[in-house]
This record gives sequence, C-alpha cells and structure tokens, in this order.
Amino acid sequence: MSYAPPRPAGRLLLTPEDREAPARALRLRGLGLGERAEPALDAFADHLAARTRAPYAMVNFPGERGQFFAGLHRPERDVLNVDTPGPGTPAGGDGRPGTRRELGRHLARDHGFCPHVVARRKALVLEDVRDYPRFAGNAVVDEFGIRSYLGAPLIDTTGMVLGTVSVVDVAPRPWGRDGLDTIKAAAADLTRRLERWPGT
Repeated sequence: MSYAPPRPAGRLLLTPEDREAPARALRLRGLGLGERAEPALDAFADHLAARTRAPYAMVNFPGERGQFFAGLHRPERDVLNVDTPGPGTPAGGDGRPGTRRELGRHLARDHGFCPHVVARRKALVLEDVRDYPRFAGNAVVDEFGIRSYLGAPLIDTTGMVLGTVSVVDVAPRPWGRDGLDTIKAAAADLTRRLERWPGT
C-alpha cells in the first residue's frame, strides 16, 4: 500500500514545490475548470463520501496561490454555499477547549495533504495523521480537527496531475486496502470524465 513512512520527530513540515502549477492552471482553464464550484463535482464528492463513509470528500484543483475544491461534500451543510461562515464546533477528540473552523472551497497551499499527493504523483493513506511527524503539524489538524486522510492524484493522458480526489475524517480511520483501491478507482474514473468535460 502507499502508506507514508514515518519521519523523525522534529522535522519541519515543508509543503512540496509544485512546478506544474502554471501549466496546470492553463490546462484547467482550457477545460473550463478550477475557478468555480461544479454541481457535477459536488455530486461526485457526495458519492465518494457515501462510499467511504467519510464526513468530508473533495475534488481539489491546486493552483499557484492555493487550493480550490471544485467538488466538496461536508456534513449538514449546503455544499453550494460553503464559503459562508459557519458556527464554531468543539475541537475534536483531544479534549482541548476551543472551536474548529469549517472547511470551505478555498484552502492555503500549505494546509492539508493534497499538495503532497500532487508532488508524489501517487495515492497517500494516513490512517492517523498524528502517527506521522511530517504531517501531524499541518494546520488542518488543529484548525479543522482532521485526523485521517485518503487521497489520490488525477493524472491525465498527457501525464499532468490535474488535481486530487480525497476524503478526510475527524477520527482515525483504518482505510485499509479497500480504501486505497476505492480512492484510486475514483481518481481514474474522474480523470476520464474531466478529459471529456463539457468545457472542452
């Protein structure tokens, strides 16, 4: 399986460089993608969330300045209005007081794990992000309460990584081989759809 190897404690979290970002932005613009929410991609995220029983699922198109979730599923919210501020929710799982922010359509490039999937060009499985010092310090762990991640790249026939599909949970999850196979199949299916996207 494509599990991330544990890194020595004390390593600084570095977001990998994304040299394809300018070319990706042009490719996505040519497909008519990456600049607005897409109901079809929200529906895809809804289906993926249901299939994996995850509270959050995303179709992410990382750009030069940040990440954009053109498809997004999250619990108990209208996915077409996710950029409106939501009420704070109790911090998850660790007993600390405070509030947790809610995921919206936009995320800074150094937040989350999708930039690592783009750089790796292969799936990433984190059953408990706190087990991996390289990822445990990421801002989404404390800000959003993210505890597990499963993602795969959208690699088109030209070899370019268009983005990622991913699911996350606020509790550790034993994704296992079934989870890995599911996310890879979802990525392959969506990549085929994107190459025939209506904007082309």
